[in-house]
Amino acid sequence: MRIVKLMVICAILFPALMSPSRLEAQYKRGIQLAPGSQRLPFSDGIVVGNTLYVAGEQGVGPNGKLAAGGIGPQTKAALQTIEKVVRAAGFQMRDVVAVNVYLADVHDFASMNKVYAAFFPDPKPTRTTVQVGALVNGARIEISAIAVRLPRARPIASTRR
Repeated sequence: MRIVKLMVICAILFPALMSPSRLEAQYKRGIQLAPGSQRLPFSDGIVVGNTLYVAGEQGVGPNGKLAAGGIGPQTKAALQTIEKVVRAAGFQMRDVVAVNVYLADVHDFASMNKVYAAFFPDPKPTRTTVQVGALVNGARIEISAIAVRLPRARPIASTRR
């Protein structure tokens, strides 16, 4: 009984002893691919607990400019950046559960899909794809994602015969 009381007291007092910023740091951290550089006021990703939220990424190449060649190269570059954020956060592409795709022209859907399919293992994440009025920088595409890292459990053997 004493152990139970001690556990209850610790559960109540321990969070109170930690400052809000320390608690937040345990549960929320930002992911920046290019720290210290001139950036817009947002993170490339935010990890909250076991969930990663990846900001909308455009098809920008290493030179900081949109990938030349249209929707295919821009889709590939956007997904490569998402993959970098996912890995920097300690996740894998198989952990991605939801994706939002924003297209400047819905007629690019089939070409985008050809490139997109190669980036995610089965089962593919859920996805929403919409055409928008315009994207910043004249981009053809912007993609955001959510990943969830679950504990890797051993499969349970089937008991059916």
